[in-house]
Amino acid sequence: MSTPLSVRFEDQLLTRLRRRAAGTPGASVSGLVQRLVDEGLRLAEHPGIVFKDGPSGRRAALVAGPDVWEVIQVLREVDERGPAAVTATAEILSLQQPQIRTAIRYYADHTAEIDAEIAQADAESAAAQAAWEAEQRLLA
Repeated sequence: MSTPLSVRFEDQLLTRLRRRAAGTPGASVSGLVQRLVDEGLRLAEHPGIVFKDGPSGRRAALVAGPDVWEVIQVLREVDERGPAAVTATAEILSLQQPQIRTAIRYYADHTAEIDAEIAQADAESAAAQAAWEAEQRLLA
């Protein structure tokens, strides 16, 4: 559910918003404002997180690092648990332990979003594997 809120923007800012929305397929000024406010709040709540555009859409990532979902996926796959899992994940991804903890804190607040990104990546990986196997059978 959304609730209307009247907000006044300076003319130059509103012009920039309209231009950005016009240059983004399917975007409206209202939708763009909502996304930017949401992301701005997330950035303030989670220093060390940025948002990136890519083939799978817009997603949370570590500053100068991998996407949050990638960090969480590796963290789940390591054999270690507790602090040793953080250490192992940092080593595998060539990151610092505080970066891993930043991703963990973001995941704790946005679990469903990150789990959906992991599920999408897993599905795409399975489809790519199946296509490769079909190609190999044809070439054999």
